[in-house]
Amino acid sequence: MVHKKIGYLVVTLAVVACNQSKEIAPSEEIKLKPYPQTERIDQKDIYFGTSVDDPYRWLEDDLSDKTKSWVAAENEVTNDYLSQIPFREAMRDRLKKLWDFEKVTAPFEEGDFTYFYKNDGLQNQYVLYRKKGDDGKEEVFLDPNKFSEDGTTSLAGIEFSKDGSLVAYQISEGGSDWRKVIVLKAEDKSVVGDTLLNVKFSGLSWKGNEGFYYSSYDKPKDGSALSAMTDQHKLFFHQLNTPQANDELILGGATFPRRYISAGVTEDGRYLIASAANTTSGNSLYIKDLSQADSKFVAIVDNMDKNHSVIDNDGTKLFIYTELNAPNGRVVSVDVANPGIAGWKDVIPETEHVLQPSTGGGKIFANYLKDATSLVKQFDRTGKLEREIELPGVGTAGGFGAKHDDKTLYYSFTSYVDPGTIYKYDIAEGKSEEYLRSGVLFDADKYESKQVFYTSKDGTKVPMIITHKKGLKLDGTNPTLLYGYGGFNVSLTPSFSTSNILLLEQGGVFAVANLRGGGEYGEKWHLGGTKLNKQNVFDDFISAAEYLINEKFTSSERLAIAGGSNGGLLVGAAMTQRPELFKVAFPAVGVLDMLRYHKFTAGAGWAFDYGTAEDSEEMFSYLYKYSPYHALKPDTNYPATMVTTADHDDRVVPAHSFKFAAQLQSYNKGDNPVLIRIDTKAGHGAGKSTEMVIAEQVDKWAFMFQNMNLPFKEIK
Repeated sequence: MVHKKIGYLVVTLAVVACNQSKEIAPSEEIKLKPYPQTERIDQKDIYFGTSVDDPYRWLEDDLSDKTKSWVAAENEVTNDYLSQIPFREAMRDRLKKLWDFEKVTAPFEEGDFTYFYKNDGLQNQYVLYRKKGDDGKEEVFLDPNKFSEDGTTSLAGIEFSKDGSLVAYQISEGGSDWRKVIVLKAEDKSVVGDTLLNVKFSGLSWKGNEGFYYSSYDKPKDGSALSAMTDQHKLFFHQLNTPQANDELILGGATFPRRYISAGVTEDGRYLIASAANTTSGNSLYIKDLSQADSKFVAIVDNMDKNHSVIDNDGTKLFIYTELNAPNGRVVSVDVANPGIAGWKDVIPETEHVLQPSTGGGKIFANYLKDATSLVKQFDRTGKLEREIELPGVGTAGGFGAKHDDKTLYYSFTSYVDPGTIYKYDIAEGKSEEYLRSGVLFDADKYESKQVFYTSKDGTKVPMIITHKKGLKLDGTNPTLLYGYGGFNVSLTPSFSTSNILLLEQGGVFAVANLRGGGEYGEKWHLGGTKLNKQNVFDDFISAAEYLINEKFTSSERLAIAGGSNGGLLVGAAMTQRPELFKVAFPAVGVLDMLRYHKFTAGAGWAFDYGTAEDSEEMFSYLYKYSPYHALKPDTNYPATMVTTADHDDRVVPAHSFKFAAQLQSYNKGDNPVLIRIDTKAGHGAGKSTEMVIAEQVDKWAFMFQNMNLPFKEIK
């Protein structure tokens, strides 16, 4: 026990110390350990007569002891460097304080219970709670924090049967996309049947209480299950209390080879809707009448040229979202008796804004993207506009989905300066009331977020949202992080990040550019950044950086760029094409070898956006020119770079990052450090523990501030 007077003295000294160290300077001299001497091998591949070196091919073998030793050696260099940054622990303390507030999701009803997720503050995983009735006692239903001792096993999906009596949930171990499925009786949480293994890229959809549909691939027999190619997706039906080996193949496999197959049962339980695709864009659509024994799938759309999905049904009347003859999307209806395209009738026609529809309470909600922000309208089932829903500001609204008979729904609203609020919405009256506001320590009144439109290299106007403290001086000295993605029809809409507070409260700037390749302006915008147009994405990003510099938000010495997955490719391409433009770069879980990406896991499905090196000589030459791994040049001064990846990333395999980092360390001429931070027992990102997320974010900000020679001001 500490003597009271001694304890008082310790506290007093701590307070004095805090008052005397409100600003922590960066280190003037960090000693960077020598990089591992990564072996270069003589590996050459011939593409259309062109010889391409791949000296770090051996790092693709994630099972070899040699690769594991390299990972350990690289992490040792990275951890040693980061440990020398003077304000790293102060940043950790601040971010943990910011993170430590209760987080609760919107409730949802299943059977006799109301369920919701909650995190007390710093719990590694959200806990699923429930209660019976409005006055019922809260109880823990599932606590993923108990799935593993280190918090690296996460809840990766959950689906209740229609009556709420049964529940199937997926778990991910170490961040892998390979999942296990466990079934419980909801009432007493007793386990039903055996655990399903090796489920991947799958939803779960119940057929009554008999069993459920799920999708998976055959797990690779040779080589690593984390990197080997997975090509033929299969849809199965699992009958409860039967062995998984007996599960019925419903669709897919050798007789119907598709890379992606998903399926869902309509809310009324009558129809099974299946989607099949070979790439991440475009799908065919099928329907099967479950009320008829031995019924066959009938094609709604039998080609994969556009995107389509069944969003609801009224008996035999289907409501379909489609991009056929509508690049921005529309909703059509058709009768199941003749579901083909010829019978489609517009319910919600295409508009100038991109449509993202949902249904609930017998209504259709049209969530439009207007310059990458939300505009929401409510329609009846005939397509009659009932109202535009009044949102609290300009930002992102989501969650306009409910069951057919629900009277209320819950939606969320957020922006770069709005930490997020959940609203309860009366569907009939069209009235919203605040249900739950975020408890994060952030004074939104001190900050502003504004949208600008800048000009890209070819004259295209591109939107970007810039967030910072009010009264920011445009003198070119502000630390700035520019973020982007630009691919796969993905739209970057405003959302709040607790981590970004660390930058904003230090007087920094956070900018997000809505690049071509994304979905912000529909199909044309997406296609403008695919295949032989991919350079447009990089040009848009580089032009965003130049805008921020020209408008004096920052300078090259104070500009960092970040992006993950396809965004990691973006950062890799930008820093190899314009290394002098950026001070710091964060390519995260990136696609960095564009000549071989399609040879791993489900990478071949990305060919719609990228093309492949085998498609044609023109496509090969185009990919080879911008592929970050191949575009690196000897004796070049590259930005200070921290590559991030994880050993269990089986979506964008870590070999991309390993090879890029090794080549960059070999070629970099200047004094800027080149680090690779490799998480263990983690994957592409989803399901990471809170502890791991905070650690990664702290290291990012510490690395950025240190290399920009910026102090960190302690905030208590």
